[in-house]
Amino acid sequence: MRLDKYLKVSRLIKRRTVANEACDAGRVLLNDKPARASAPVKAGDKIEILFGTKSVKVEVLDVQETVRKESAQELYRYI
Repeated sequence: MRLDKYLKVSRLIKRRTVANEACDAGRVLLNDKPARASAPVKAGDKIEILFGTKSVKVEVLDVQETVRKESAQELYRYI
C-alpha cells in the first residue's frame, strides 16, 4: 500500500492530499529516511511524522485497504 493512503486509512493524517503534501515537504520519514507518497508500506516499518515542533513515531502492525474508525488504531503502535 502507498504511504499516503496508509496515513489516511490509519487516520494518522486526516486527508490523503494532506498526507501527500507532508511527504513532498519531507516531513514524513519511513524507516528513518525521507519518503515519497508512493513509497510502499508493509508491516514492521517505522513511520515518523514531523508536525512543527512535535514528532509522532509509530510502527506499522498491519496494512489494510479499508478499516472502520474504531479499529484504525490497531494498524499501528506508538513508539
